[in-house]
Amino acid sequence: MSRIVKVENLRKTYVLGQVKVPALRGLSFEIQKNEFVSITGPSGCGKSTLMHLIGCLDHPNSGAVYLDGTNVSKLNDNQLAEIRNKKIGFVFQTFNLLSRLSALENVELPLIYGYFSPKEMKERSMAMLEKVGLAHRAEHRPPEMYGGERQRVAIARALVIDPAIILADEPTGNLDSKSSEEIMAIFQGLNNEGATIIMVTHEHDIANCTKRTIQLKDGQILSDQLVKQTIIGG
Repeated sequence: MSRIVKVENLRKTYVLGQVKVPALRGLSFEIQKNEFVSITGPSGCGKSTLMHLIGCLDHPNSGAVYLDGTNVSKLNDNQLAEIRNKKIGFVFQTFNLLSRLSALENVELPLIYGYFSPKEMKERSMAMLEKVGLAHRAEHRPPEMYGGERQRVAIARALVIDPAIILADEPTGNLDSKSSEEIMAIFQGLNNEGATIIMVTHEHDIANCTKRTIQLKDGQILSDQLVKQTIIGG
């Protein structure tokens, strides 16, 4: 395997009025291509801050994040946006779908910024919906779907740019147990096909569906270890 993410002495502090709140206190670790990693820990431990920095959504106060060999900590906002559009597929707890658009149109959205013809956009997006088992719902809008289906649309949207990594922030947080299993089975299948996935979760059983867990506490790494993966349907 080769390295896809390197985090080096990463620090981030937020200023709330007159108070400085350290969110990350010198984190360092690496993630290799084709890893399936969960980032866990209690609320306020720095999970979301770390995800935002790896996802090129924010800048650290010090330290560095290398994504596919590029030090993204040194890039300006326009350069970060370009990296996000080309390298990172995001999956959020709240799905972040546009309710007025069909599932197919939601999946097509990231391709608007590329050089694809309408025909190519549709074909590529339909292929991703097929991959997550939702091609038959392509013309339905999010309000017509249950939570698990909405999250599958969001995964298809993340996949459509063929990202270097998939970042999933509490992807099962709004789902029932059956839908959560369906979503984790999809992630496991994608990882088996070669996808690199980094997932934030506070749920122990969800973290056990990954292959490695980085546990945070008070902005520092409490543990970083391989886990015995729970195979959905296995």
